[in-house]
Order: sequence, then C-alpha cells, then structure tokens
Amino acid sequence: MTQHLPRTYRWKLGDAGPDVAEIRSKLVLLGLLSTGNHTDLFDQEADAAVRYFQQQRGLTADGVVGPETYRHLNEARWRLGDRVLGHAPGSLQIGDDVAHLQQRLLNMGFTPGRVDGIYGPATALAVSEFQRNMGLQPDGVLGATTFTVLERLSRTVVGGAPHVMRETEMLLRSGPALTGKAVVIDPGHGGGDPGVLAGGLCEADLAWEIASRLGERLTALGVRTGLTRYADSGGDETQRAEFANSTDANLLISLHLEGHHNPAAAGVASYYYGDETRGRWSHAGKQFAGLVQRELVARCGFGDNRSHARTWTLLRSTRMAAVRIELGYLTNPGDAARISSPELRAQAVESIAVAVQRLYLPPEDDSPTGVLHLPALT
Repeated sequence: MTQHLPRTYRWKLGDAGPDVAEIRSKLVLLGLLSTGNHTDLFDQEADAAVRYFQQQRGLTADGVVGPETYRHLNEARWRLGDRVLGHAPGSLQIGDDVAHLQQRLLNMGFTPGRVDGIYGPATALAVSEFQRNMGLQPDGVLGATTFTVLERLSRTVVGGAPHVMRETEMLLRSGPALTGKAVVIDPGHGGGDPGVLAGGLCEADLAWEIASRLGERLTALGVRTGLTRYADSGGDETQRAEFANSTDANLLISLHLEGHHNPAAAGVASYYYGDETRGRWSHAGKQFAGLVQRELVARCGFGDNRSHARTWTLLRSTRMAAVRIELGYLTNPGDAARISSPELRAQAVESIAVAVQRLYLPPEDDSPTGVLHLPALT
C-alpha cells in the first residue's frame, strides 16, 4: 500500500483526490469504512470513521488525518505473524504486531520495555531471552519458528499488569533523593513555530521561560537537567525524543499552553503515554501526570481538566516516563492573566518541582497535595 503523503499534510472533511482514496482504503482495510460510492472523497462517513479510530488509538479526535493519525493507520494494519520482526537500528519496525508481541512477552515474565509497538533493542533482547528459554537460536528475530512456538504457549500470567509492578519497583529502588536524578525539560514549539498567539502572549516564549526556570530550580535541588531546544530554536517531536533518549534521563516534562476559538475554554491538563482501551500505558508517566496536575490546580488556581492518556510521538518514543503539561489557555482571560504574572509562573515552576519530588517518595513519606515544601534557593 502506498505511503506517499507529504509530512505536513492535514486531510479533513470535504477534501478529495488520490491521497484521500489512500486514506479511505486504509479505513476499509481496518473494517471502519465501507467502500461506498465516493472512493476519493473525505465525506461524512470517512470523517466519522477517522474520529472513531482516533478515539480508539488515544489520539486527538478531531477528524483530521495529520501525520500522527496517518502513522497510526499504517501501524494498525499489521497483525502478529504477518511479517518477520527484528531490530534494525535506524530503520525500526513499528506496528500493532510489535505491540502484541511486547504484551505477550511481558505477560510471560520477559522484559521487552514499554508496550509501544516499536521493535527496539529491549524488545529484541526479550525475544532472544524467550528463544533461549525455548531452546531456539537466540537471534532476537521473530521468524516463523519462533512465532510458532510463541503461539503454542499459553500465557503464564493471567490478569494483572506486570509493567505496573515493574515500574513501581524501579521507582522505589531509585530512592527518594532528587540528587543524581536526570530530567529533560521540553519547551514546546520554538524556532519558526510560535505555537498559540493570543493577546500579545506567545506560547513558545512563555514555554521557554518556564522551562528555563524549572531547569534552574531542579538543578538547585541536585537534579541533572537538559533542555530539548534553545531559546531561538525548535525541532519536531521525533528530534526531541531522540535527544531525550540520548541523555539516559529518568523523566521528560514537556511544557505547552493551549488556545481555543471559544474563550471560555480554560484550565490545566496533563498527558502521559497510554492507550488504555488496549491496556497499554506508562505507569510512572500516569503517576507523575496525576501528581503535577493536582499540584498545579491546588497551588495556582487553574481549572482542573484532569490527566489523559495519549499516544503522541513525544510521549511514545521516549524511553523514560514522559508527561506533557498544558499550562492553561492563552485565549481565556483568566488563564492569560495568571500566566502573565511572574509570581504565578514561579508558583507553577514550584508545583512541577514538588511533583517531581513526590514521584520518588514512598507512600509513607509523601505529603498531601499542596503541602510539601522543597528547600528554598540559597
């Protein structure tokens, strides 16, 4: 099936042409759309199918087929056993078949890394270990023989969530001290992409200022920090994820602000990697998203838009727990007034830093939301 759409395309209701025909064919293949009479028109039926697909995949359900949605449409067509799977640095295999394999390995007690549908080195190592246990050649490749053995075995773990226990244990083993921890901070947008512009405020500039101050605050607490961009640079989510992965960090925090055509839209939200309809999520990411969400609401007075699972590239492609924080709406007068205040921005930085500390505290040493105070800057 062809995959020739330009990187920046955004196909939506009312569009037509060969690229729309390709999108429709993918939806038909997934059983979400009938062939119909209009094979090259993005009609109401196609719009509804795209929105349903986005909801099921942890994407923004806006009915627009942009790069994220198109990537998921390609990945969804693969079923375990359709192709030989192996790790090839620089040309990673990605798809639902990989995610299915990772889940099977995890349930059997192996460690393929996060169930993210990316055949990386951890997945190859887990396949090798499985092959070794089964008396097969441990080459890390899921070929016909390994697949047959995998299919014949019944799951040795039924129910529960092994990854939750594993990630919880990793957090506890890392200890409560922030000294020695590493955090990558991602100021959203930048370079030629200003993000949301409203009322004289610029999302990219505000994200950079808050990220810089957060980096200084965490560094003062003994955390090794890094930024995904400079004040005047940008980069797409894949590049930012690659940088984060090169740092061996414990946590990534991505900072953004929202905008909406309805000025009544307001509040703070947080997002972590997850596709909970299929039982996949980052436990540490979900935990941190909840902590930072509650701290920002309690300390800064933002409305609570809660935490949500998403499969966006930056959240999915980072090996560490990653959370995206939307620090209010620049298009809302109340939120804009808050974020325009240097004192409020300082409080937001403190809220995020407190959440980082709480992530590593054992339950018996944690404090209620809005109560924990970190050492003051000297």
